[in-house]
Amino acid sequence: MKFQWTLLLGLAFALIVAVFAVINVDPVTVNYLFGESEWPLILVILGSVLMGGIIVGSVGLFRMFVLQREVKSLRKKNNSLEEQLAQKDTAQEETANEQQIEDIH
Repeated sequence: MKFQWTLLLGLAFALIVAVFAVINVDPVTVNYLFGESEWPLILVILGSVLMGGIIVGSVGLFRMFVLQREVKSLRKKNNSLEEQLAQKDTAQEETANEQQIEDIH
């Protein structure tokens, strides 16, 4: 359900940006570090939204990659701790069985 709401909000935002961009079609001067040129405002708006989406997406992918590495590390640690616990339980059971055998004799 959360994905559906995210998708609907994303579509609504895209629609708002598209309407805003279409309304603003006048040429504007874009200043670069090494010069300037004139572009239609619609391209400047859409380019800015696209660059913002790419930046946010790459930050999200980086965070996901870091979290996946952490999950993998924690799973490995969890498995090793479970193995140690199983070995400890087995050793305690063997000691208890030996103790019972000695008690019987």
